[in-house]
Amino acid sequence: MFPEKSLWKELGMQTPFFKMYIGPMFGSKTTHLLADVDKLTRKGKIVKAFKPSKDTRYSESEILSHNGASCPATNITNGYDILNSVDSNLVHVVAVDEAFMVKGCADALIKLYLESHISIIVSSIQLDANLHPFHEIKEMLPWATSIKICEAICTECDNDAFFTKANVQINTDPVLGGAETYSPKCLKHMA
Repeated sequence: MFPEKSLWKELGMQTPFFKMYIGPMFGSKTTHLLADVDKLTRKGKIVKAFKPSKDTRYSESEILSHNGASCPATNITNGYDILNSVDSNLVHVVAVDEAFMVKGCADALIKLYLESHISIIVSSIQLDANLHPFHEIKEMLPWATSIKICEAICTECDNDAFFTKANVQINTDPVLGGAETYSPKCLKHMA
C-alpha cells in the first residue's frame, strides 16, 4: 500500500500522520484540532475540514471551539461525503470534528490515509454517556499515529475528567447538546 521507503524522498512525499484527539465533553479536543489546522495551513498545507451536518450547536459552516477559534468546514452525513469531497491530488490533510457522529467515517479516513497518503486529524468523544465506545472511534484507534486523551475537569470534584455524563435522560442515540445536556466527570462521579 505504501511506496518503498526510498521512493518517499524521491517522490517528495512526507510520511502521513493520523492524529486523534479524544476525551470527554469540554476537554479541548476541537481546540487542539483547530490549532493543528492553523499550523498546517501556515506551513502551506491544504487542509480540508469536515463536521457532521447534524451538529449545528455553534455554527452550520464552521468548526468552532468553546473558546471561539474556528475554521470553515464542509457538512457531512457519512464517510462517502468525505471521499466525494477530497481530491487526493489537491488535499494534504483531512480534519474531522465530532467524528463519532459520522457513520462510515472510519472507513473513509483509513482509506484516505492508506491509499492516498493523506494526513488525518480527528477530534471526538470516544465513549457515550453509558461508557460504551463509539464504533467509528474504536475502528480508527489502531491506525492512529498519535492519540491525545484530552481530559476535562470534573464538575463534581475538580479532578481530571475522562468521561461524559448525561444531565438528561438519553436513550440509545446520542443527543446533541452542551453544558445543559452533558457534564465531564471523573470515574467516581459517573455513578
